[in-house]
Amino acid sequence: MEDKVPELPPELYDELRRLATAYLRRERSGHTLQATAVVHEAYLRIARGDGAGFKDRTHFVATTAHVMRQILVDYARERNAAKRGGGYDRVTLTEACGLTAERPTDLVALDDALRDLATLDREKVEIVEMHFFGGLSLEEIATALGTSRRTVARQMQRARAWLYRELNRENSRDGSATLPSG
Repeated sequence: MEDKVPELPPELYDELRRLATAYLRRERSGHTLQATAVVHEAYLRIARGDGAGFKDRTHFVATTAHVMRQILVDYARERNAAKRGGGYDRVTLTEACGLTAERPTDLVALDDALRDLATLDREKVEIVEMHFFGGLSLEEIATALGTSRRTVARQMQRARAWLYRELNRENSRDGSATLPSG
C-alpha cells in the first residue's frame, strides 16, 4: 500500500515553485532539472519524513529550503561524478546569492563550505539556507529564528565573508586565484 502524502496548499506550492525557478535560473544553461521536479521531490521528502510539525509558513519554507539545497547538491554531485569531477566553475557566495547571475553556482563547493561552516556556527548556515535556497527576507528569517533583523543581517554578513574566504581559498589551491604580494 502506498503512503498517502498530504496535499500542499496551492499558494504555498506556487511560492516554492517560484523559488525553485528563480534558483534554477542561476544554474548553468541547459540544466536538465526542472523547478517542478525539485519542489515535488522536496515536498515528498518532507511529507514522508518524521512527521514533525511546522510552527508556521516561514518554518516550512526554511525546512524546504534545506531539503531543496540537498536535492540540488546531490544532483550536482551526480552530474560532476559523471564528468569525473571536472568541468565546473567556482563562485563566491555573493554570486551564488544572486547579486550577479552571470555565472552558474558551484553547488558542490558551496555545500562543502556550508558543511564546514556548520561545524563552527549552525545558525549562520540556517540563515544562508533560508535566504539563498528559501528566498526568505532578513525580516522573515529574524521572525523564524526569534531574533532581530539587525542580528540576522550581521550573521549573514559574517557568513558571506567566511564563505567568500573559504571559496576563494579553494580557488587558490586550484591555482586560479592570485596570491597577494608583499
